[in-house]
Amino acid sequence: MDHPVPRDAFVSPRFGQVATFMLLPVAASAEGLDVALLGIPYDGGSSYRPGARFGPRAVREQSSLIRPWHPVLKVHPFERLRVADCGDVDVAPISIERTYAAIERRVAEIVGHGAVPVSVGGDHSVTLPILRVLARRHGPVGLVHFDAHPDTWDEYFGSKFFHGTPFRRAVEEGLLDPRRMIQVGIRGPLYAADDFAFHDRHGIEVVRIETVKEQGTAWAGERFGRLRGGPVYCSFDIDAVDPAYAPATGTPEVGGLSSYEALALVRALAGLTLVGADVVEVSPPFDGPGQITSLLAANLVFELVSLLALLK
Repeated sequence: MDHPVPRDAFVSPRFGQVATFMLLPVAASAEGLDVALLGIPYDGGSSYRPGARFGPRAVREQSSLIRPWHPVLKVHPFERLRVADCGDVDVAPISIERTYAAIERRVAEIVGHGAVPVSVGGDHSVTLPILRVLARRHGPVGLVHFDAHPDTWDEYFGSKFFHGTPFRRAVEEGLLDPRRMIQVGIRGPLYAADDFAFHDRHGIEVVRIETVKEQGTAWAGERFGRLRGGPVYCSFDIDAVDPAYAPATGTPEVGGLSSYEALALVRALAGLTLVGADVVEVSPPFDGPGQITSLLAANLVFELVSLLALLK
């Protein structure tokens, strides 16, 4: 409460200005911040539809109407936290390895200043270097992962790094504690019957979409309670949401979460010690009227920042 963001931070930018996340101030450094919002405009790890490199820009634009009071969580995050838009990572579109190195440098700077990174991708491959930085600071972290896909495949086109492998690599590198991992919303056709053998070996919990629909979001949210007491990262792939609500994504799968279910499940993370979060896989070229996918992603970012405010 000592360092609220100025009220005029919520005044719309002048015509011609570049939008920022939720019209927050821009900061070149995370020094003095509690939360650093970061764009990662990279989609070189995508395997199907491209365009997620434009996600941060679109989410910034659609976040301009978000108001600062959260009536459900009953918190004004920008009065409790010092939050700013720290711009985009300077990615290397032609090299996933060089992009990973750039992400690690930028996130390490943020974490080094004591701020929590909340990132907007970009495809899901960008989560791995973020986890590398956070594990160096906190040790293996827990994970709540919202997605249509498990992202634990071994390789694709001969590469160990793409948007379908980050959590397998993260477990193998010791960045995640697999017994403190919960994946929510998983659905759709698979490559083979043993696609979840990795989960079985490592004790990863999967809450399939069928269970969410049958048991409800309150039941699914209760599963997160066992992650209390240790650091947790939240990664939200927008394709966890049904393409009727979020069409702009690289690998859409029918039968997903509604917008309301997505918000309710993220709010159910309240009480967990979040050390970072991301919203990924928004591909604006495929969005519907009113940029509904980017609008939902912007609101998910607000939900995540509001959760961090509850920890203050």
